[in-house]
Amino acid sequence: MMDVVGALIFKDGKLLVCQRPKNKARALLWEFVGGKVEDGETREQALKRECKEELDADVEVGELFTQVTHKYTDVEISLWIYRATLKAGSAVKRLEHNDLRWIDVEDIDDYEFCPADVEIVEKIKRHKDELTKES
Repeated sequence: MMDVVGALIFKDGKLLVCQRPKNKARALLWEFVGGKVEDGETREQALKRECKEELDADVEVGELFTQVTHKYTDVEISLWIYRATLKAGSAVKRLEHNDLRWIDVEDIDDYEFCPADVEIVEKIKRHKDELTKES
């Protein structure tokens, strides 16, 4: 089982979603920024590193939002989704993804997410008021 982390980043009430590259597994599906936890890293350290590598963004990692386990045909993952905020002066750049968007939670069903993220999307919709009020 592979440990994977992802970030829910809100700014001005909008959620950051990322479209996977064409040349990777689950190509062009949407996801939350993040990636694999490397040996010797905490999940929080991995999430900070992934945000820097994929977005050139510095983040503060907050509380754990949810955890799901999903078995793809090629890998089984334990996905840990954390609340995260951009540090002051930090912006996001598209370094690895096909596309990045800041979306309203009400529009999230317009995006086809990776299968592991479907349960997370449903939880975001159920908790949208508390998630967006702090951004």
